[in-house]
Amino acid sequence: MNVSRRIVLAGLMAAATALSPLAAMAQGASPAAAAPRTERVQFVTSAGKFTMEVYPDAAPKTVANFMEYVKSGFYSGTIFHRVINGFMVQGGGFDRDMKEKPTRAPIPLESQNGLKNKAGTVAMARTSNPNSAAAQFFVNVVDNSNLDYPQPDGNGYAVFGKVVEGMDTIDKIKSVPTTAYGAMRNVPAAPVVIESATVIK
Repeated sequence: MNVSRRIVLAGLMAAATALSPLAAMAQGASPAAAAPRTERVQFVTSAGKFTMEVYPDAAPKTVANFMEYVKSGFYSGTIFHRVINGFMVQGGGFDRDMKEKPTRAPIPLESQNGLKNKAGTVAMARTSNPNSAAAQFFVNVVDNSNLDYPQPDGNGYAVFGKVVEGMDTIDKIKSVPTTAYGAMRNVPAAPVVIESATVIK
């Protein structure tokens, strides 16, 4: 075998090795990008059911915190206590007597995760302190770009999931009559109760 033929064969073998899936994996590359992890939670409410998909890869601390509340049964018996049609519906913190439930320590804000406050997405509620979110969450019923980082106060609101089934239930909730309750406004006149929140496959 002459030298030039040996060089050509060696080049072909190197090219084949470099293009093989095993070689790609050995170099740390994956033949196909891994799909983002998701989990689902089904809420049963007095207005109907809805299912939320959460994104632990994008908001790991937020999702871990939320799932702990779900698994502990915390949300059962809480209400949607703030409903503003054309904006969002918020719940998960008060019982039907408008008494706030005690929570665990608040979590760090994860608003810079690339997820946007689009209609149907779910984000954590918080005070003016960016790192104050605990158990309360809200479902955006319209695109609320004014809540995306760094709006509205330099910090944004952390989206961590999306309603993937039962948006008609959210539409019912957003349309209920509201009233004032003490200093609170936009409280449903008749309680919209979360009967259960369950992790589903």
